[in-house]
Amino acid sequence: MEGMSMKLVTLGLSLLALYAIQKYIELRRVIKSVQYPSHPGKITLLAQDSLLSNILPRIPGISMGGNATWEGRYQRRSHRERVAAYAEVGWDVVANISVLPSQVTLSLADAAAIKEVTTARFRFPKPVWQYKTLSFFGDNIVVSEAEEWKRHRKVAAPAFSDKNNKLVWDETLRIMFDLFDNVWGSQELISVEHALSLTLPITLYVLSAAAFGQRISWKDDGTVPTNHQLSFKDAIVEVSNNCVTKIIVPSWAMGFNAHTRKVRLAFDELENHILDMISSQRYAEKKAEKHDLFSSLLDANTEDPTFTDRDLMGDIFIFLVAGHETTAHTLCFTFALLALYPEQQELLFQHIQTYEDMSLLTYSMAVFNETLRMFPPVNNIPKYSAEDTSITTTNAAGEKRVLPIPQRTIVILNTVGVHYNPRYWKDPEEFRPGRFLEPDWPRDAFIPFSPRACIGRKFSETEGIAVLTSLVQRYKIEVLEEPQFASESFGERKARVLTTKPALTLKPVRVPLVFKRR
Repeated sequence: MEGMSMKLVTLGLSLLALYAIQKYIELRRVIKSVQYPSHPGKITLLAQDSLLSNILPRIPGISMGGNATWEGRYQRRSHRERVAAYAEVGWDVVANISVLPSQVTLSLADAAAIKEVTTARFRFPKPVWQYKTLSFFGDNIVVSEAEEWKRHRKVAAPAFSDKNNKLVWDETLRIMFDLFDNVWGSQELISVEHALSLTLPITLYVLSAAAFGQRISWKDDGTVPTNHQLSFKDAIVEVSNNCVTKIIVPSWAMGFNAHTRKVRLAFDELENHILDMISSQRYAEKKAEKHDLFSSLLDANTEDPTFTDRDLMGDIFIFLVAGHETTAHTLCFTFALLALYPEQQELLFQHIQTYEDMSLLTYSMAVFNETLRMFPPVNNIPKYSAEDTSITTTNAAGEKRVLPIPQRTIVILNTVGVHYNPRYWKDPEEFRPGRFLEPDWPRDAFIPFSPRACIGRKFSETEGIAVLTSLVQRYKIEVLEEPQFASESFGERKARVLTTKPALTLKPVRVPLVFKRR
């Protein structure tokens, strides 16, 4: 028996040694493929794009950390005195190599290289397998690529029309005036512990009206229709707030506690509400002309027999997620920046007083764009190489280098890196909306909505500008004064108010504000 145990131990050690040798050989091959260490990068145990690496904090040699892209922005952060990888190495393309699995992930903060990757779609397609967790209700425009993406895009594009943009503008103003008149009323001063508690319902109500044709007011009683357990409002709020739970928790474990059961119910109820809406509108005897996204998608759906109800459900859901949380977070950051920079807020107020038409609200658009530059919703946009190829990168001294890219290499477009790259943006840590009014601002270095034209970009911009102009016209925004922070410097206050954490999109942790009637 003892001899048998020794043999098993020896066999186990031998297998472990063979595995270690195999991983070492694979790692050497990967290192050689990208000319490391002659081209800079880091070696970690876990891949930069792995789920575990995104969950863990930054552990040198083990994990890049879920917030690594944001915390390691291009420039030195004055309150942390930390220099990001790009500034350290002098190049705007960094090769991050992992052991498990043995692969290289190229991270790009070079605007020209990013443009090369995004224009060569066949060489650098989207890694659709990374997006499959967003197929809750069916395939959609985000989780598809190539011909399938074109099919979804063809059906969805007519929905994002000028008529829909007009609906977005009108509904946003209706919701904002409802807030001012029926919620805030005659109050001269309104304090909020976190501005996200304001921006999330605003964007949700706009989305409900302009995307689903379902108007929700601030004092909606949330009546539950027959054959439902949740109202449309409650279902959509729960789904919007708990997408991460749905992504992380497997379906078989969704009934293990009260929270996951509530999330499961919300997803089921939202699906049933949408199916009811499809049935009601499709078989209505007299169809009224509507310009909400849902109605337009449904009309386009009837013209393409290959586009199923599951495809329709999938696209509706993804527009819900993208249109709600993304715009809410951006508006929250915008309010925070305007409170921190009162001189910029005053410039915006004076501009709003002069113009009313959205097409003329150039400074409002500049404020919105500058917020998106500083706080892009998505920090990384993944691609991969479909073949053995290469890209050209340039350093700050103007030296060029052709970098080989083996097939199946993950290529990350580092939104944060290029948005804070001082080669393109002067004083990138400073909030300066005016830079977007200059005729030669660096368009190739601005990718908050992904370089491939985001179909919902105009929807988000229209909503954002309507919220911003209506609020700043009536109220002055300031940071809430709290006794425990009375002695902090401007830098400390800025760091505190603009603290972020990774979520489905970049999320503000806590933005305490005061809105004072003008």
